Amino acid sequence: MNTDRLNELSKIIVDACYQVHVTIGPGLLESVYEFALLKEFELRQIKALNQVPVKLFYKGFDTGKSYAIDILVEDEIVLEIKSSEIMHPVYEAQIISYLKLANKRLGFLVNFNSPLIKDGIKRFVNNI
Repeated sequence: MNTDRLNELSKIIVDACYQVHVTIGPGLLESVYEFALLKEFELRQIKALNQVPVKLFYKGFDTGKSYAIDILVEDEIVLEIKSSEIMHPVYEAQIISYLKLANKRLGFLVNFNSPLIKDGIKRFVNNI
């Protein structure tokens, strides 16, 4: 996917997060925000899947382990959803690992438990 399309989708994602935050506010379960974001993307005719399983390989060997991407937008952008009072550094490490393991270029860590959603969104780029 080209950079212009990724940037266009990034704006849509940030706006969708804003709409969800304004509509239902902070402090709810992550699953509520995940559901609401999926509806926002559906209303905007943006393909988004939740809890997308990705197998974990090590040097080409299947570890038998997998992880789940909270939301995958247009098969390209990883969203990791949080509703946490404290944003632990492990959350950033998690999305960076997800981007690498899924071979995706762009991701967002979104904490809906922020008074202002703009303070709860962090963008990550994987230089593949």
